[in-house]
Formats: sequence, C-alpha cells, structure tokens
Amino acid sequence: MLKKVTLGSTDLSVSQMCYGTNMLGWLHGQEKSNTILDKFVELGGNFIDTARMYGDWAPDAPAGASERAIGAWMKARGNRNDLIVSTKGCAADVRAPEYRVRVTPADLAKDLGESLDHLQVDTIDLYFVHFDDPSVPVAEMIDALAEHQAAGKIRYYAASNWGADRVVEANAYAKSAGKPGFVASETFWGLAKPDVAASAQQGYVHYYEGENEELHKTLPIVAFAAASGGYFALRDQGKDLPDNIAARYANPANDKRLAAAQELAAKHGVSINDIVLAYMLCQPNQTIPVFGGSSPERVAEAVAATKVSLSADELAQLRAE
Repeated sequence: MLKKVTLGSTDLSVSQMCYGTNMLGWLHGQEKSNTILDKFVELGGNFIDTARMYGDWAPDAPAGASERAIGAWMKARGNRNDLIVSTKGCAADVRAPEYRVRVTPADLAKDLGESLDHLQVDTIDLYFVHFDDPSVPVAEMIDALAEHQAAGKIRYYAASNWGADRVVEANAYAKSAGKPGFVASETFWGLAKPDVAASAQQGYVHYYEGENEELHKTLPIVAFAAASGGYFALRDQGKDLPDNIAARYANPANDKRLAAAQELAAKHGVSINDIVLAYMLCQPNQTIPVFGGSSPERVAEAVAATKVSLSADELAQLRAE
C-alpha cells in the first residue's frame, strides 16, 4: 500500500508515488481509464499527474483528453476531495499549424481555464508550468501564477522541464517580491542515464544528474520517466528495445546499471522494475516518482516497489558508471 507524505513545504498530503495519465482518454477509453484509476486509489494512491496537452497528439481525441477522462472519473466516483490533482500548462500546441513556444501569462491563463473546465474542478491542487522560455522574465510567470493562486484557481504552483538555474531565479524573485514560489520541480529522471543529444531530440532537455542535485536539497523532485521507459526490464528479459528507448538509453553506463539492478533484484528477491522504482523512492531528498501503468495489474506491479528498501551503498551501486 502507498503511504502518504507531505509534499515539501506545502500542506499537500500526497501518495509516495504519482500516477502519470498521459495515456488516458485517447489510448485508453473512459471505462479502462476508470479501472486503472480505481486500482491506484485502492492501493492508497491519491496523487495524479496530467497536463492540458495530454492526448492532443491523437487527432481523433477531444482536446485535453487525459484531463477529461480524469474529470469524468472523479465526477462518477465523487472523490475529488480525496485526491491531489496536478496538471500542467504552457506547452506547445501540437494541433496548431505552426510551432510556437507558449510560455506567457496569456498562455497560462488560457490553459489553466481549459484545464479547470476539463477536470470539472474549481481549484487545481498543484499547477506546473509545463515548459520554460528563458527569454521570458521569471517575474512575469511568478506574478501571473500568484494572481491565479490568490483567485483560488490553484493551491500551489511548480516548474516542469525548467532548468535548475531558472527555478532558483524564479524563487529568488518570488521571495524578494513577497510572493509564493515554486514548491517542486518536475524533472526527467530515472535510473537509466540518458544520451543527452538523443533525449533532447525527443523533447527531454533537462535531466536530474549533473543539474538538479543542488536544487533537490531545497525542493522536492517529482520525477517523470521514473521507470526509464521499461529499459531495464526489457533488457533483463532479452527483449528488443523500441527505437526511441534504445536511442535514449543504450550506452555503456546503463550496461553497468543493469548489472547492478540484476544483482540487487536477486539479493532482495524482487523484480528489476521494483529495483528501478525503489531507486527513486529511497533517495535521501524527497522524490515522488511518476509512473504509468497501462492496466490495473501494471499499477499493482509498480506499487510493489514500495516494499523494497535500498541502502545508501546500494543506491551508489546502482548509480555506478
């Protein structure tokens, strides 16, 4: 069963793992989405991660398909008050005829309004600015977020896919202006060490190792891609890697990390995936891994990682290069 923890400096009581919903509402219809979310809640989960643009890449899906699926489920179950719902805005519009970076107060207001409508809620518990535009002053985004918070539309706000230096800059401005700052950072991070160039080509720009360690001492990290796309499990089973996963993770460092994960899985009598997720759960600074499960069974398998306790020495063993 998932335990509840207080997220950083907030009063948000969240499950120690977060369910990522980018497949709901388009790849998985409403009925299957309901069964997956029901299982997550049954296992003690209450922290759900979505985004305004999740599902927009599916041409036949309604705009905000993931948010809509979550909103319909919450309405049917009457459980809104039992959940911590996070969503994200200010991503590029994948349905627009031309690409545009959308990190402005106007884009924020538009996306936030649509997310509230899709989710059928009055307030979003944790609102992430999905991407960053370094050309936009941090003050503009913090000021806009603080206004929406004061209006009761969001409880807390945070950064997603922002460089650590920009998060620090934003929070320094917020403090100087007497306004709330970012309470967390949602960051690309898992046991597998990524190829920087290939990851950037796939849209993963800021990675934890080498950039976010210092930030993590002061802010919780909500880690997306926490299971590294199933890289270690696929390799352990001798299965072919999808091209995007191979490009992102196939490197010598991960050969060593695979061997370490296999050794520890045997030692603890658990699966490779349990070790991969336990690596995130056992970090010394607060880390909430975001995982995706395509069925209730997969959700239960992921949650089983909470039973594994890794020592500091074992964490170092897994991070060996």
